[in-house]
Amino acid sequence: MNRTRISRKSGFAWLAAMGACATLLVGAFIVWSAAQAQDGMLREGPAPRQMGAPGGSGARKTAPPKPFPFTLTIEDGTSVSYRVREQLVGIDFPDDAVGRSTAVTGTIVFNRDGSIDSSRSKLTFDLRTLKSDQPMRDGFIQKRTLQTERYPTAVFVPKTIEGMPDPLKRQFGFRLTGDMTIHGVTAPVSWQGYATVDNNSTLVAGRASTEFKFETFGLAVPKLARLLSVNDNIALEVEFRCKVN
Repeated sequence: MNRTRISRKSGFAWLAAMGACATLLVGAFIVWSAAQAQDGMLREGPAPRQMGAPGGSGARKTAPPKPFPFTLTIEDGTSVSYRVREQLVGIDFPDDAVGRSTAVTGTIVFNRDGSIDSSRSKLTFDLRTLKSDQPMRDGFIQKRTLQTERYPTAVFVPKTIEGMPDPLKRQFGFRLTGDMTIHGVTAPVSWQGYATVDNNSTLVAGRASTEFKFETFGLAVPKLARLLSVNDNIALEVEFRCKVN
């Protein structure tokens, strides 16, 4: 009986000793691995961040918003179009006459306080390049309505703007007011629009529209044999792309 008890005690002691040795070996291996890893980091430098991770080299960078003062300069891709509702003879429903041109140039200069410097700001539209889907209509408008041989361009001088953020933010709506000169007549005009700013704050794109009557600029309402009637309102729309300087 005593030998059996001694044998069990010895077995328990042997197991405990083996467990302690295993624990010491695992601990030593962990310490050795950590030392090797630390040594590798010191020799090779920290592991590179994954592409696209926040703050990594692959993260999409966004420039800080552009504050005043700055200048918006019309870029390629800008166009202006007119829209007039007309009723054709023999057709029961009205249709829109639409003409378009990409001959738009100019700049809008903003002061440090966000106001527009009208003395250095101007947008010019070449009316001679307006084209619709009807050459006959285009010829009549060029010669009779706009008289482009004498008044080849329309000029808009911006004076005030509402809704322009400082600094520029990603999207915003605005109301731009100034003086438009068409057919030798100058009258106040307001454009309502919206704009989107790119990530680098170097390009502003959007749309703006306005509306006025033919008589506002002394324009004659078109009268053709195939026209039954023409609405007295002219709608103008500009799709713009502007570089931010």
